[in-house]
Amino acid sequence: MSLVNLIAQADERGLTASGLACLDRCVPLLGGDDEALRPLWGSLADGGGDWRASLEKARAALRPQDPGEDEAARLAHRMLDAAPAERTGAAVRVWADACSVAALRVHRLLEPAEGGTGTVDAALALRPRPPAAVRAGRPTGERRTEGMSPLVAAELRRQVTVLELLAERGAGGLRRALDVTTEGRRVLAAVVSRRARGRA
Repeated sequence: MSLVNLIAQADERGLTASGLACLDRCVPLLGGDDEALRPLWGSLADGGGDWRASLEKARAALRPQDPGEDEAARLAHRMLDAAPAERTGAAVRVWADACSVAALRVHRLLEPAEGGTGTVDAALALRPRPPAAVRAGRPTGERRTEGMSPLVAAELRRQVTVLELLAERGAGGLRRALDVTTEGRRVLAAVVSRRARGRA
């Protein structure tokens, strides 16, 4: 199933986990440690903590936006700033969809694809309703990630995996979704570190 369809069919917890996972993988751009968003993950479990309170703590723990930051960092901040204080279905659906697009764009910016296609670039453009060429899947016979840079392809796979885990297992899929997200965060942290060394 395509990413667009998975988001359309996800329940409140799946949508919240999807948006949170996208944000969590981008924490290296926000100056936070690996545990900055862990309370938010805990709030998604049955009988977990308070989402609103955990969100406020996370925002306080992460670096404020700097006007001089590059586009990738600004996108990560937008994901955090846009996180809804109330986990209502409509609010988290909008947030999850926006985070999906923004996270893909972040990965595209951090690893520009040589000779990338206009289709991929257009699909990752930041628009209220972006073209669905990447997230809607591929025609029969084509690989889902064909034509994408490795970082973007890996991020797309992780987004799909998180939504599938929550759809299949509910709260029971949170642990594995967090593992998938942690792996992606470590990859992005390495990319950010290499980029910083290259600019030094």
